Amino acid sequence: MAFSPLTPVFVAIICVLIVIILKGSRKSSKKEHSKACQKTESRPWVDEDLKDSTDLPVDEEDDGGEWQGLDDNIAHIPFSTERYAEEDMVKRSKAFYELLNKRRSVRFISDEPVPREVIDNVIKTAGTSPSGAHTEPWTFVVVQDAEIKHKIREIIEDEEEINYKKRMGDKWVNDLKRLRTNWIKEYLDAAPYLILIFKQVYGRLPNGKKKTHYYNEISVSIACGILLAALQNVGLVTVTSTPLNCGPRLRVLLERPTNEKLLLLLPVGYPRKDATVPDLTRKPLGDIMVVV
Repeated sequence: MAFSPLTPVFVAIICVLIVIILKGSRKSSKKEHSKACQKTESRPWVDEDLKDSTDLPVDEEDDGGEWQGLDDNIAHIPFSTERYAEEDMVKRSKAFYELLNKRRSVRFISDEPVPREVIDNVIKTAGTSPSGAHTEPWTFVVVQDAEIKHKIREIIEDEEEINYKKRMGDKWVNDLKRLRTNWIKEYLDAAPYLILIFKQVYGRLPNGKKKTHYYNEISVSIACGILLAALQNVGLVTVTSTPLNCGPRLRVLLERPTNEKLLLLLPVGYPRKDATVPDLTRKPLGDIMVVV
């Protein structure tokens, strides 16, 4: 079989083209990966604010489906509750709605002291929340020490400045402009109490193994809603805060165990006399309820 003198040249050209194509493919792949990473980094609010980056020891095992030490022979007792006349039900439901409809997120909080017993009672109220398999996977850390409050503020403002300038993205920052919010959080020093709500992602069995906390985030979120209603009921104000990327540092500062992750931070107190809030309206019933 005869070969043309040009055959080696053609083979060389083909090899060069293959190399060029492969390099281009790799560069394109790297660019796509870089874009994906940038996209992920620019959207930290997609569950990242609820994650604690602290790694758990690899030798820790879950319950493996074993019995979790709960009493399966728990007694079931008769239940009854006060039943109101329909007219009273309407009045009570309307009064409760009107009370909660006055609730606002307030960033101007007075340093005026609040009775500690009131804080105890509203947290006990939050603790009445339902939870998956009655695991009660919440920890309410009440901070009243001025020095610790200031350390919390420093941690949050350090991270929030980065959030506003780099992590959150222009769209989110622009959406917040009308609310006049930024990374400066004076209320973290001023409020007589900071309540940090941690979700316990698992518990511990008597034998040291992990105890499953079913629907822990949903359970704790429900408790937070009840806490907000309880605060409104006693005339106190707060602003719901989920400090992005602050969870691990705050957990360490407050000496909480690794199974607890920060879900929400609430500065609590009376509103300042010069307090203002955005003039917002809420959706009407027809926009939030569907009757089938």
